Parts: sequence; structure tokens; C-alpha cells
Amino acid sequence: MKIKHIAIVVPDLEAAALFYERACGMKRVGRDDLEMGSGIYLSDGDTNLALLRYKPGHPLAPTDGRASVHHFGFQVDDLDAAERAIVEAGGTFFFSLGDDPEKKNFEKKFKDPFGVVFDISKNGWEGTR
Repeated sequence: MKIKHIAIVVPDLEAAALFYERACGMKRVGRDDLEMGSGIYLSDGDTNLALLRYKPGHPLAPTDGRASVHHFGFQVDDLDAAERAIVEAGGTFFFSLGDDPEKKNFEKKFKDPFGVVFDISKNGWEGTR
């Protein structure tokens, strides 16, 4: 497993994207507007940084409205083997984002024994190798 994805919840997607472009030289590689909220995706050529803004009331939305690191993701060679290892170690499946495990940005979400959310993906995220 390799960490290839970090997600940050922000109050202003455009302002956050401009900051990371200007301050860190990251490039925009995508955008999603879904029922649950919106995201702008940036990359340094190896790692995907997702800037997220969930709709109020969504279960993943922070209740205090502050910006914060939300979750991170590992790219794996075998989704089923990774899921078995996670569950055997005490993690729990949360939900899948997307319906095609062969596509970029598909992820299976889990919680570690302490409630921290993380993802696994076979093909990674936009802007990852």
C-alpha cells in the first residue's frame, strides 16, 4: 500500500485551490459535483489532493464548519486482499464511492478501530501514478 490521496474539507473550494496552486505548484486535474458535495482535485504528479466541500447535513460534513484533514487513501494492488487485511486488523467497511473498481477515483472507504476514515483504490486518483 502507498499513500496517494489526501482529502481536506474546506469552506471555499476555489480559494483553497488557488492557494495550493500558488503556494505548492500543484495542478488542477479534475472536479466533481455530486449529491453529497463538490471537490476540486489537485496533483503534484504523484499524489492527489482532494479539496472537498460537503453539503450541510451530509454525514461526512464536519459539524463545526472548520477546514480540516478529512481522510487519506492508499493505492493497492488487490482490493479484495487489502479489504481482508483491513478487516482482520480491526477495521470496518464504511462504503464505496463509485461503482467500477477499475476506474480512477473509485475508492472503498473504511474506518480504523478509532474511527479515522481512509480509502483504498486499485487504480488510484486523478493525478496519481
